[in-house]
Amino acid sequence: MSRQRPPAPWVAALASARDTPSQALVLEELRTAILAGLVRPGAPIPVDDVAARFSLSRIPVREALKTLVAEGLVEHEVRGAYVVARLSRAELAELYVVRASLEAAAQAAAVPLATPQDVAVAAAALRELEAATAAGGAADHHRWSRRFHLALIAPCQMHRLLQMFERAWNVTEPGRPMSHASAAATAALAADHVAMLDAFAAGDAAALTQVTGGHYARLQEIVAGIPAEG
Repeated sequence: MSRQRPPAPWVAALASARDTPSQALVLEELRTAILAGLVRPGAPIPVDDVAARFSLSRIPVREALKTLVAEGLVEHEVRGAYVVARLSRAELAELYVVRASLEAAAQAAAVPLATPQDVAVAAAALRELEAATAAGGAADHHRWSRRFHLALIAPCQMHRLLQMFERAWNVTEPGRPMSHASAAATAALAADHVAMLDAFAAGDAAALTQVTGGHYARLQEIVAGIPAEG
């Protein structure tokens, strides 16, 4: 009698009992696992195991995966398998250009509308980011970096632009490009974040976009240093 293969650890960690099993829950849990780096680019997503974890049929799992394919987080291979999306170095560099452009447009609109509460939210996110960086926790660093950057553009009231920015950010996350940053580069990026918050708090949109542009230039240098696959 053959022994059933155990599911991958990351599948077993999905919070199946947190809510009533549904396609929406599967989508949220898979997206969270990918963005948190629990499953690496190129890793397969076993439909049967995920369905069993949530006590669902394969249909809602496949529908959730189709959404993630549309978001750029998952790839559907020729033979029907689903894998976490893989980005080449050139593709990653291109996405940083997209992110930089969207972020600059959102910042220009956000700064004039920002309130003291918006500044407080951004400052709190930066404190958490600095703590995560000091602790060396990659997952926490990525999570709070995302929240900090989003806090600086949240007041823009341009909801479609924000959605496009978040989607572009999400696609770059699974590869963890910051894991390739040197200590000096990490320190320089951290200094950029402080200058970005200062400009945001001062209501200086021009200074904010200028510092952020330099920040993305540093990120592009990191991307250029990532070893090419193969």
